[in-house]
Amino acid sequence: MASSKEYLDFILDQCCGLSARAMMGEYILYYGGKVVGGIYDNRLLVKPTKSAVALLPDAPKELPYDGAKEMLLIEDIEDKELLKKLFEAMYNELPEPKKKK
Repeated sequence: MASSKEYLDFILDQCCGLSARAMMGEYILYYGGKVVGGIYDNRLLVKPTKSAVALLPDAPKELPYDGAKEMLLIEDIEDKELLKKLFEAMYNELPEPKKKK
């Protein structure tokens, strides 16, 4: 099942600084140019960085798709402050985007 544009728009409205790119019916999420997670089957999933796990110790781990690595499911998508804090904390742990040739 592909994710809806309405769900994407809601998530983007929840956190300033997030952007998205469509990929095979789903969306990859970027914060400050770095990949932080994605929207898969209308679920907000983020990379399990140390800071994300520390902020969300009870978050369930789910697979975005078959064969992928587990990610953290963000259940409280209406908590704007939590989302902002989460993405800001994750930012420094994530690798810089690869330079395009």
